Amino acid sequence: MATFLYRLGRGAFRRRGLVALVWVALLFAAGFGAATASAPTSGSFSIPGTEAQRAFDLLDQRFPGMAADGATARIVIKAPEGAKVTDPAAKAEVEKIVSGLKNGPGASQISSVADPYQTEAVSQDGSIAYVSVKYDVSGMELKDEARDALKDSGKEATAAGLNVQIGGDALMAAPETGSGEIIGIAIAAIVLVITFGSLVAAGLPLLTALIGVGIGVSSITALANVLDLGSTTSTLAMMIGLAVGIDYALFIVSRYRAELAEGRERDEAAGRAAGTAGSAVVFAGLTVVIALVGLAVVNIPMLTKMGFAAAGTVVIAVLVALTLVPAILGFAGKKVLPAGTKSRLFGKGRPAGTEPKANGGTRWARFVLRRPVMVLLAGVIGLGIIAIPASKLEMGLPDDGAQPVSTTQRQAYDLLSEGFGPGFNGPLMVVVDGDKALADKTADRIKGLEGVAAVTPANLNKAGDAAVVTVIPKDRPSSTQTEDLVHEIRAVSGDEVLVTGATAMNIDFSQKMNDALLPYLALVVGLAFLLLMLVFRSILVPLKAALGFLLSVVAALGAVVAVFQWGWLGSLFGVEQTGPIMSMMPIFMVGVVFGLAMDYEVFLVTRMREAYVHGERPGQAVVTGFQYSARVVVAAAVIMIAVFAGFIGASEQMVKMIGFGLAVAVFFDAFVVRMAIVPAVLALLGHKAWWLPKWLDRLLPNVDVEGESLRKHLSGPDGPSDGPDKDRELVGV
Repeated sequence: MATFLYRLGRGAFRRRGLVALVWVALLFAAGFGAATASAPTSGSFSIPGTEAQRAFDLLDQRFPGMAADGATARIVIKAPEGAKVTDPAAKAEVEKIVSGLKNGPGASQISSVADPYQTEAVSQDGSIAYVSVKYDVSGMELKDEARDALKDSGKEATAAGLNVQIGGDALMAAPETGSGEIIGIAIAAIVLVITFGSLVAAGLPLLTALIGVGIGVSSITALANVLDLGSTTSTLAMMIGLAVGIDYALFIVSRYRAELAEGRERDEAAGRAAGTAGSAVVFAGLTVVIALVGLAVVNIPMLTKMGFAAAGTVVIAVLVALTLVPAILGFAGKKVLPAGTKSRLFGKGRPAGTEPKANGGTRWARFVLRRPVMVLLAGVIGLGIIAIPASKLEMGLPDDGAQPVSTTQRQAYDLLSEGFGPGFNGPLMVVVDGDKALADKTADRIKGLEGVAAVTPANLNKAGDAAVVTVIPKDRPSSTQTEDLVHEIRAVSGDEVLVTGATAMNIDFSQKMNDALLPYLALVVGLAFLLLMLVFRSILVPLKAALGFLLSVVAALGAVVAVFQWGWLGSLFGVEQTGPIMSMMPIFMVGVVFGLAMDYEVFLVTRMREAYVHGERPGQAVVTGFQYSARVVVAAAVIMIAVFAGFIGASEQMVKMIGFGLAVAVFFDAFVVRMAIVPAVLALLGHKAWWLPKWLDRLLPNVDVEGESLRKHLSGPDGPSDGPDKDRELVGV
């Protein structure tokens, strides 16, 4: 592995023009594909194997068109205090809204507009009414003129004194990340400048990461409609790809500068950087890919596609780090100089070829070695306290009730609750696979259940062999009472009666997420454990890595619950409305955070392993690992935190929550687990940390992340050889 990557990196350095041309061509090709592709849709949502999905499929068969996934909107109108929407003046304004939508701009995408006075969509006290609008296409496919017509439909009525608000998914738009993403990249740039003390060296990771993310996100955009990818897929791929892209390039550039400091030629330094740090990049990237691709075990197509898309972006980031970064280093020339020649910010200004002086990482490692029990207890107890809110985790999928109170969607939601009851925003659709007699019997049975506000008469299909009964719960859609009602309806009904609708789909989705969490965790952690065992030739080091990850991810979930569910410090992070944590959040965090956590484990502990196999005692190996890697690991963690935190400013609640969760998780894992708990545990274990049974050592292939085989390959009887003959042999020229 190390020798192959050495040849790859050195070859890319020497043929930098060709390598750079290929990557630029890929970027332009992906950009052209994204520019010419049609706008991405919101992505279809299905939950295979659940009752709600079976009911939805039955609807599609027996009631063609009813299960269509076109956008919907509700224009909610409330009369002024003391007036009614049935008054002649108010009624005239409402009819203008209906007529304007039917005949105005964007009417070609509208399938129906329901007059509230004909459909009995007026509250009992006459103060509130709503106009239902159905479209032929999804919210993401609506033309601007249709969306603008919907937004402007109530302007005249508002001017006349009516309160007009609009809800529904027709107002859905692509998530916006705001300026936070740019701020995150700016912070990353500052950290890189401080780390390297060189604008050119700092700019390399940013440039290559942006190229990699550009190719990945553009490819996702180009294939969005073909693969039915959701609108948030590219945002999440950008978030992860940008973070790992900068970090992977950072590690290659750092090792390159360290090799130059040892007095090596530039092409030799590029090859050795790819062969050593590049090996760590490959295995770190592989853990991230395993975690993301493993989301397929949940068997939810939307989540699977998100995982594969993000994994593809990570693969591109690895390839960029191994090929484009060495090529760009070749173009940079002497502007990328080793520490000590260019700046005192890296390596304390040491002369080339000399050992680095003690730095902050060295001093911290020695402190931990002197007090390992205290550091271990402080880290574990601290993260344990932060994890406590995770025990109160409530999961669900957001609806308009989770929107900020300032939005028209939330105000429409509240008006409907006021006029028609809290459960009106989340009706249950009961699909009966039978005749009218069975449907009427089912409706009568449901009417007697506690928690039911209203039950509509059965609506039969043309063939008379299926019916739909709409049930309005007494409580809001995300309440536990409504969830209990869904379970109760299913319990008292036979196999021919199925419950679906947005509320039932959310309940089934959350349950499926819960059921899949442990199998997914076992699969991902198990595969990564085997991978890390190959890397470190140890059993206890991978075990410690996995347990540390679990501690950091539970603590991160506790922080997410405290902020987004309980509202602690919510205003600081732009959380205007608290509510249940999105159902996919725990399992998505487990996958992504595990992959990212293993990045730091590989980068940090590989240096310790390298020192240990070269004869250093366990404690000194820990110090050596921190001496060479702590500064870069800290910089990489700060960069990743900054990139993730930049997405907290997103308009989409899901993106905001994931950005916060990942930023907090990386902070806990990098600074508490990897920088404190890991050295403390290694100090306590001593030689046992690196123990591996001899029979298992013989079975496991030697992947040589430390580059020992590369070092032997490059060393003759008199030491390292950098001569032209050896160069030609290794790069195949």
